Amino acid sequence: MKDFVYATAAVAQAEIHKLLRDPTELLSRAVQPVLWLAVFGQVFSQVRGIPTGNISYLDFMAPGILAQSILFSAIFYGIAIIWERDLGIIHKLLVTPASRTALVLGKAVAAGLRGLVQAIVVYLVAIGLNVGIRWDLWAMVSVALAVFLGSCIFATFSLVIACVVKTRERFMGIGQVLTMPLFFASNAIYPIELMPGWLKAIAVLNPLTYLVDALRHSMIAGGHGMYSQTTSFGVMAAVFLLLLAIASRLYPGLVR
Repeated sequence: MKDFVYATAAVAQAEIHKLLRDPTELLSRAVQPVLWLAVFGQVFSQVRGIPTGNISYLDFMAPGILAQSILFSAIFYGIAIIWERDLGIIHKLLVTPASRTALVLGKAVAAGLRGLVQAIVVYLVAIGLNVGIRWDLWAMVSVALAVFLGSCIFATFSLVIACVVKTRERFMGIGQVLTMPLFFASNAIYPIELMPGWLKAIAVLNPLTYLVDALRHSMIAGGHGMYSQTTSFGVMAAVFLLLLAIASRLYPGLVR
């Protein structure tokens, strides 16, 4: 167990060092949530036909944009894995005593920490737009846990895709195809109640829906979701464990 934790921490630390050496990716990723909140959110706040309960549309939308930021950042995490394979780094990792699960989990943990940085950016924008943020300790901890777990889910999902397609070109194509359907087939920018029946069925199976639901519960004063926090976190944890098992099994095949 000690060796597993050490290997996981070592992989996560290496990923964080890469981010610290070149933080420009985080800055570029911050542009999108700023535009969505400052432009799209401001415009649709004037639309009265969207049922958001007792909160404004901008408040309703802010957790969804945070979830979107996490999704768009983490879903392309697998491209770095393909680069590492081409540079021979994965070959070196696979001959170490570290288990495949530790290697995958370490990368997921690093993605979770990146997600927390994304959350800070979205919070700063939300504060500037007078979004009704909850500041009590439990709410902040719940948001941090949801962001971390959501980042782990989509980064691991990205790794699974990378292990299957194995080329940068195919990965970029599939990543771009998946991000927008995942986003729009969720409750990020409109309630599920407004969706047609077939889209509701997809939204229920979409892990992004549960991430948004958990964030909406904890991030916004007066916010609430379709599910309890126990249900949302339980579904996300189950999805992550499933993806972790799949990615750990596929990871060695990336070099073949």
